[in-house]
Amino acid sequence: MARILLTEDDEAVRGFVKRALELDGHSVDSAEDGGEAVEALRREQGNYDLLLSDIKMPIMDGIALALHTARDHPEMPILLMTGFADQRERANGLENLVHDVITKPFSLADIRKAVKDAISGIQPQDSRRYA
Repeated sequence: MARILLTEDDEAVRGFVKRALELDGHSVDSAEDGGEAVEALRREQGNYDLLLSDIKMPIMDGIALALHTARDHPEMPILLMTGFADQRERANGLENLVHDVITKPFSLADIRKAVKDAISGIQPQDSRRYA
């Protein structure tokens, strides 16, 4: 299965998503913010199959993290999550860098499918769900 870097500042959401993805057999490393994720990417030399990140976080947000990751690891798929419409709008224009933006709250089935599709390179059905 895949090796995933999960970046989410909310401990409850981070735990929920990590457990959901591990149920599918994925190996999941987690970070609390973008700065911590950049350190993990550097330490692991970008050896991940997917970056899954919240957009709104302290220190370095998910947009900055996505830009950094796409620059240093252009082959790595990026999936963003947000519960804020204004943050979703900020992701608009990143179609070439970000596989999709998943809206919170999401179900266990939603996040598992989004991750599976991102890893497999399957484009979202509605071809971008930006606001």
